Amino acid sequence: MDPRQLLTHALDAIDAWEASYGPAKPHPSAAVPEARLQEAMDAYLARLTAPPRGDAPGTYPFFHPRYAGQMLKPPHPVAVAAYAAAMRTNPNNHALDGGPPTGQMEKEVVRDLAALFDFPDGSDGDAALGHLTSGGTVANLEALYVARELQPGKAVASSAGAHYTHARMARVLGIAHQTVATDTAGRMDLDALEATLQRGEVGTVVLTAATTGLGVLDPIHEAIPLCRAHGVRVHIDAAYGGFFRLLAGTEHAPEGFPHEAFLAIRDADSVVVDPHKHGLQPYGCGAILFRDPSVGRFYDHDSPYTYFSSDDLHLGEISLECSRAGAAAGALWLTLRCLPLRPDDGFGPILAACLRAARTFADRIETSDPFTLYGRPETDIVAYLPTHRRMSEIDAASAALFDVATHDPDDPVFVSLYQMTTAQLQGVVPKLVADAPRARVLRSVLMKPEHEYAAPWLVERLEAFAARGVVAS
Repeated sequence: MDPRQLLTHALDAIDAWEASYGPAKPHPSAAVPEARLQEAMDAYLARLTAPPRGDAPGTYPFFHPRYAGQMLKPPHPVAVAAYAAAMRTNPNNHALDGGPPTGQMEKEVVRDLAALFDFPDGSDGDAALGHLTSGGTVANLEALYVARELQPGKAVASSAGAHYTHARMARVLGIAHQTVATDTAGRMDLDALEATLQRGEVGTVVLTAATTGLGVLDPIHEAIPLCRAHGVRVHIDAAYGGFFRLLAGTEHAPEGFPHEAFLAIRDADSVVVDPHKHGLQPYGCGAILFRDPSVGRFYDHDSPYTYFSSDDLHLGEISLECSRAGAAAGALWLTLRCLPLRPDDGFGPILAACLRAARTFADRIETSDPFTLYGRPETDIVAYLPTHRRMSEIDAASAALFDVATHDPDDPVFVSLYQMTTAQLQGVVPKLVADAPRARVLRSVLMKPEHEYAAPWLVERLEAFAARGVVAS
C-alpha cells in the first residue's frame, strides 16, 4: 500500500466535493507570498526531520524498529489518509450539525470498542455509553468524574504502578486518592487492596490493563470480585493495553499472556482505551466506555445553539469536552473497516507480532551477560538492567548506555529509562547493595509489528554498546 496514493485519492475526493458547491472567490487576506511560504515551509520541515544531536531537539525515528523507547509509533497509512480527508472538511463532533458523517462514524466505532471488551453493544438491548476523547487523560478524568457523582465523598484508589493521571485527575475533581502497593512484578497487591477496602473509604478502584512502565496487568479477574464484596465500583485503565483484549482466550497469544485478567474487563463498570496507541491512530484519539448508559445523566447540560439539527444523541451531550476533532473518528472508522477487530486477521496478527517481539527480546536479554532481565513480559514492554550489584552502578550504567545508544552517529538504538526502587530490584539482583534508594533501569517498548524481525538485532546493538565498557561490571 502506497501512502502517497492513499493520500492523493483521499484529497482528490475532497477536491471534488468542494467543487460540487460551485466556485468561491478566495479572499486575498489569507494569501501567503510564495517566497515567505517556501522559506517558512523549508524551516518547518528542517526542524521536523532533524535528528536528535546532543542537546539539540530533533525527531526520533518513531516509524523505525530501531526505535523501541517510549509508546510512540506512526499511525497506519489508512488512518493518515482518512484523517487528512476529514481534516479538510474540519468536522467538530461535539454536535451532529458540526460533523454529521463523522458523528455517526464515532457512534459506530464506539460500538466496535464496546464489543471488544464484551460491554453491551446494543445488539441485545441497551448499549454501553461512550465516546472518543482527545486522549486517555481526559477519558480517565471522565471515568473519575462519574465515580464522584455516583459515590460522593468516597475516595478513588489505584496502584503504585498505575499512571499518574489518576492521582492528578482526582486532585482536579477534588476527590481523595489512595495508592495501593504493588507486588515485585508491578501488579496491584491483592492483600494491600483488601486492607484498603476494609477501611471503607474507597468508592472506586482503578485497575490497570498494562501499566505504562512495565506493561503488566493488575490481577483484574481476582480484584473485581474483591471490590464487589465491598460494594466498590471498578474502572479499568486499558489506555495502553486495551487492544490486546482481542487476543484473550485465543490461541493467537503467546505463552505468558494474561488471558484471565483481560477477559475479566467485561465485568468492570467502565474502561478507557487509547486508539492512538495500539489502535494505529494519530494522536488525539482516546475513548471512554461506561457499562451503564444511565450515567449519561451526569453530563446533562443545554446549549442554546448546537443541539437543534437532530433529535438523535449529540455526542457533546455525553462528554466533558466540547469541541473534538471529527477527523479522529473518521480515521478510526476507516482503519477498523480495513483492519477489523478480529484475532485471526485485521488487528490480531499485528498485536500478536508485538507480543512475540517482546518475548524474543526478553529471551535474548536473558542469555546476555551485560544485562539482567527484570521479568518476563506480559504484553510488549520489557524491562532489564545492566548486570551490577550496586544501585548506584545500575543507575549510572543505564544512563550511560541510554545516552550512547541514542546519540550514536552511525547506528543508533533508542530505548528508554525507568526508575525502580531497591525493593523492586532486590528480587532480581542477588546481594544487591542499596547505596541509593532508586536506580534507573532500561526499558524497551516493542509496539511495532516490525519489532518481531528487529528484536534480535536490537539486543545485539545493545550488547555492542556494552562491549565498549559502557555497562561493564
